[in-house]
Amino acid sequence: MSIRLIVGLGNPGPEYEQTRHNAGFWLVDNLANSLPGCRLQRESRFNALMAKTSISGKEVWLLEPLTFMNRSGQSVGALARFYKINPDEVLVVHDELDLMPGVAKLKKGGSSGGHNGLKDITAALGTQDYWRLRIGIGHPRSLNLQQGVADFVLHRPRREEQGPIEESIDKALRIIPLAVEGKLDVATMQLHTA
Repeated sequence: MSIRLIVGLGNPGPEYEQTRHNAGFWLVDNLANSLPGCRLQRESRFNALMAKTSISGKEVWLLEPLTFMNRSGQSVGALARFYKINPDEVLVVHDELDLMPGVAKLKKGGSSGGHNGLKDITAALGTQDYWRLRIGIGHPRSLNLQQGVADFVLHRPRREEQGPIEESIDKALRIIPLAVEGKLDVATMQLHTA
C-alpha cells in the first residue's frame, strides 16, 4: 500500500490564500514547487488544480479542490474513481485545531473531528479509511484568543504562529517520499519524533 493521491484542503480565491484553513494548500503548493517540472493546473472535470508527478519513481497525483472546503469530496471522489485509486492510497493534508502550530501528525482513518472538508471526503469515498496529514494551527482557546472557531480558521496566522506552521509543513514534506514508497509506519515515526 502506498500513497497515489495527495490532496491539499483549503478554500479557493485570493481572500482565503493566507488563512489558517488553507494549510493543506500550502503544503501541496510547496510540494509541487519542489518537484522538477511539476505545475498544478486547472482541470475542470475534477473542479480542481491538479498535477501528475513522480515521487520516489512512482506516479502520484496532487490535487487542490476548487470547491469550497465543505464540498472537497466532489473533486477527491471523482478523481479517485476515475483513476481507480483506493481510499487507503489517498493522503489528505488539512489544518488541525487540536494540534498546536509547529506540530504535524500522520494518521489513517478516524472521525472528521468536526472538519467539514474531511466529512465531505468521507462521504464521497464511502469510508473514513484514508490517510490524513494534520498540520497544527492551534485552537483559539489554546492560543488564548477570544475568537470563534469559524472566524479563527478564516484568518491568517499571527506572526508567532506562522513560523512554526511553516516548520511543520517542512517536516511533513520530508516524509512524503516515504509515504509514496508505502513506508507509512516509518513516515509516521519520523514525523512524530522530528
